[in-house]
Amino acid sequence: MKGHNKNQNKFNEDFKRMVVELYQSGTPVKQLTSEYGVSDVSIYNWVKKFSPVKFEDGTVATADDYTKIQKELRRLQEENENLKKGYGHIREKVSQSAVASVIDQHKDQHPIQTMCEVLELPRSSYYLTLQETESKRERENKELPKRIKEIHEESKGRYGAPKIHQYLCAEGYRVSLKRVQRLMKKEGIRSIVIKKYRPTPSKETVIERENILARDFSTTTINEKWVADITYIHTLKDGWCYLASVMDLHSKKIVGYSFSCTMTTDLVIKALDNAYATQLPPEELILHSDLGSQYTSEAFMEEAESKKIRQSFSRKGCPYDNACIESFHAILKKEEIHHVTYLDYASAKIHLFQYIEGWYNRKRMHGSLQYKTPQQVEDEIRVAAKSLHHV
Repeated sequence: MKGHNKNQNKFNEDFKRMVVELYQSGTPVKQLTSEYGVSDVSIYNWVKKFSPVKFEDGTVATADDYTKIQKELRRLQEENENLKKGYGHIREKVSQSAVASVIDQHKDQHPIQTMCEVLELPRSSYYLTLQETESKRERENKELPKRIKEIHEESKGRYGAPKIHQYLCAEGYRVSLKRVQRLMKKEGIRSIVIKKYRPTPSKETVIERENILARDFSTTTINEKWVADITYIHTLKDGWCYLASVMDLHSKKIVGYSFSCTMTTDLVIKALDNAYATQLPPEELILHSDLGSQYTSEAFMEEAESKKIRQSFSRKGCPYDNACIESFHAILKKEEIHHVTYLDYASAKIHLFQYIEGWYNRKRMHGSLQYKTPQQVEDEIRVAAKSLHHV
């Protein structure tokens, strides 16, 4: 739908990267300009900034990544110089077996030779110490993955960690469920049976917090009241993934969102950061959410406070207090998710971007908005505000 003013819109980093990804997958610039309200000049600038460049050693990085890498390298070099000064004194007090243990614990993340050089332990001493201290548990760690694969294959992929754990215990292995889960994750083994997602109830006591919104969803303009929530989306290869969304109650626009394989505080902070970068709201904006641990965490509350955002919370067991954002997630599932089987996290991420940014925000008409799109409503308000400013 036409009518939006491209010059009025700001775009966060995630948005820019997704547009570049669509461009690189073959979507014409003209189509991207039409669907996402971006000028062709901006798209070409983003492509230049985020497109990967191949270096002589075969590594790949974007121009933006290269700048960040240089900055990080300078920081690490400075830290390394400081650490070297103090390490010599500490090293004299640490036994070879302790150093060898540290190297063994991190051998999957860093080359053994490099760690031996940095920690000043001859490689021959490392291997000798390792042979002397190899435990029954370490020997089992070599046997268990093989047996776990065999049990999984015998069940035709139907067994998950709990049943494989029971099978191993019956065979005489002394192994915990968590250990089986870690080994299965490391080997990329999972059950093919898809279970309905059931959030694990928190053992922590839920503390009631102030409900500023109090189901008053009325607004006079954009960026007065935002609502936030998390929903669950299944993929074949990566299992359950999580979408955190932030909606403006006036325009019904999804002003920010974040998609991840893990449901952490970082997920909701990223969604808020994206919304803030796009909208640049005035102070005293109200952000309403449920009492989920992500939204009540100290890190998220500090992030909101730093942006002068006032948090409001639903009462315990009252989903109607946050009905608007829950309604959006229900629409998303009815119109998109329930009609598609996502292969993995990456494919789901592209589909969600196309639905939220290309369809819901910019093309989907809302009866409650007099059959305008969320982006139309926002653009009209920004144009009116700009005209009033020039009067």
